[in-house]
Amino acid sequence: MNTATPSSRAPRPAESRARRVGRHLRGTALDTRPLSVPAYRRLLAGQALSFIGTTVTEVAVPLQVYRLSHSSLYVGLTGLVGLVPLIVFGLYGGAIADRVDRRLLYLWSASVTWAVTLALFAQALLGVDSVGLLFVLVAVQTAAFAVSSAARGAIIPRVVPAGMVPAANTLNFAAGNLGQVAGPLLAGLLVSLPHGFALAYGADAVLFTALLYSTLRLPPVPAAKTATAEGPGGSGMRLVWEGLRFIGSHPVLWMSFAVDIAAMVLAMPTALFPEAAATRFHGGAGLLYSSIAIGSIAAAAVSGWIGKVRRQGLALTVAAATWAAAVALAGTARSLWLAVALLIFAGAADLVSAVYRQTILQSYAPDEMRGRLQGVFTVVVAGGPRLGDLRAGAAASAAGLTFAWSGGAALCLVLVLVGGRAVRPFWRYATAPPAAAEEPPVPEPRAA
Repeated sequence: MNTATPSSRAPRPAESRARRVGRHLRGTALDTRPLSVPAYRRLLAGQALSFIGTTVTEVAVPLQVYRLSHSSLYVGLTGLVGLVPLIVFGLYGGAIADRVDRRLLYLWSASVTWAVTLALFAQALLGVDSVGLLFVLVAVQTAAFAVSSAARGAIIPRVVPAGMVPAANTLNFAAGNLGQVAGPLLAGLLVSLPHGFALAYGADAVLFTALLYSTLRLPPVPAAKTATAEGPGGSGMRLVWEGLRFIGSHPVLWMSFAVDIAAMVLAMPTALFPEAAATRFHGGAGLLYSSIAIGSIAAAAVSGWIGKVRRQGLALTVAAATWAAAVALAGTARSLWLAVALLIFAGAADLVSAVYRQTILQSYAPDEMRGRLQGVFTVVVAGGPRLGDLRAGAAASAAGLTFAWSGGAALCLVLVLVGGRAVRPFWRYATAPPAAAEEPPVPEPRAA
């Protein structure tokens, strides 16, 4: 006979619910398992500091160009002068990354970036006051950045197990977004001081040394044997073409790029923030600029579930559609705080979308193609927002702020949902179960 009273059984369900809630909260927390890999831990630490310095320079250069030229046109040209180097060296750098040790390529390209930062520091300290020189330095730095980004993206799947790749990408994007919040604040403080531009570029140079050190401490990451079987005789253009053809023949890959292009070109609203702050909200430009990054950081804090989703094509579609819908609603908001709240939500969706885009690319492609595909990824991710700024500015001039902001985002929403559903291999794409997806990372070098 069961003699237990209702009161004696009551605590157990409550305790069980508490345990379930605890497990759920732990499951949604930021997945930090990749930090257990020493090579990745050093790489992330170097990147996190360099991200702050890079954003300091990204803010300081256009401010210096405007101070010298007093022209918004020249400020706009600052972004465009880097577009061609970004495309050329992003694609070609990815091809090189599939032929050489990726660690060495990353180190040399990062060293060029550092050298250009020192040149920016020198011209500011000496008072050269040449917009043309700034344009040249930006173009060279963008080319080096494109090569280093392609190499870095191809390194990550080699230093962490495959099952940790989504978590590693989440940590990377979180570090980047922290830099996007901290860097502009630091830049604004430094450029307001005497010799402010020299201080800003000097801070970038100092912070960037952390990335150089962390790269030196990486283990060798040689190209895959299949990539080097033909020797060095293959032309760079042929390798680039092979990468583009590989993407074109795999709907999962080209659709992931198409989703990103639509999201950045049609729904990126940052070029409209100055006009919105001046004419609609009467202030708040800083809040608008930081809101998307804040949302991404918040999403990263509860991102433990991202790596557990297997239907990554569907998940990417939903995340990109959510980004577009939130941006479209923000464009209709008449309250600054409502617009900021919606942009924070959009930033959270963008973090999820970015992680899945990067993870699909790194996991779907064979290692001998990863460098070239990361080159294409760099071109799309860095070039898309530049084209988006051009689209938004032109649309605002022709049809007004609301149409440029919400109209483009609404079109993006429709294209992403229709396109994602129509491309069946992408819609149905699922990763292998975690146990089957594990593979050993590149081993650490032995101590001398």
